[in-house]
Amino acid sequence: MFDHLNTRIPKRIEQEKEKVSVVLIPLIKKDGKYHILFEIRSNNLSHQPGEICFPGGKRESLETSLQTAVRETCEELLVSESDIQVYGSLDYFLSPTSMRIDVYLGELRNYNGQYSIDEVSDIFMVPLEFFQNTLPKRYYNNVQMQPEHDFPFDKIPGGRNYPWAKGKYEVLFYEYENHIIWGITAKILFHNIKLIQ
Repeated sequence: MFDHLNTRIPKRIEQEKEKVSVVLIPLIKKDGKYHILFEIRSNNLSHQPGEICFPGGKRESLETSLQTAVRETCEELLVSESDIQVYGSLDYFLSPTSMRIDVYLGELRNYNGQYSIDEVSDIFMVPLEFFQNTLPKRYYNNVQMQPEHDFPFDKIPGGRNYPWAKGKYEVLFYEYENHIIWGITAKILFHNIKLIQ
């Protein structure tokens, strides 16, 4: 009766509520060594202007994550698909707010520093070995459940004094020259750097 569970692959509860974005960690070979290219988001963007990030964006409904990574990289760095060598997927990030970011590693070929000024204000590169040899600084945000005003406290033990779970959210910072690489970008990089060898 329950034999179908023997071959079922579990999924995360409420996975269908995830808002999925995708990034590509772009490698560029320079002077015989790999560097990682970063973008600085345009100040004209409404969401996170001026932030340092990887090429990427929201996955469209009919796209795979890989297609999103390639499309967004082409749009933001003004390259063609044939100039992107995708090596594979890395570990994804899931935020406390159900935002999932799928991650790919790729290499840009024939790249000459161009970018779309609508989305990017500047780019810079950091040697891959910097991240392989440097630990980020760690800071923490407190995370706590905050029920909305219409929450039915009268239906739960303890009412308004219910002992909601509390936690800490780690925020990472890398400092390279005059650039601060932090937050989700730093976390994605730190947790995947061991796979980029």
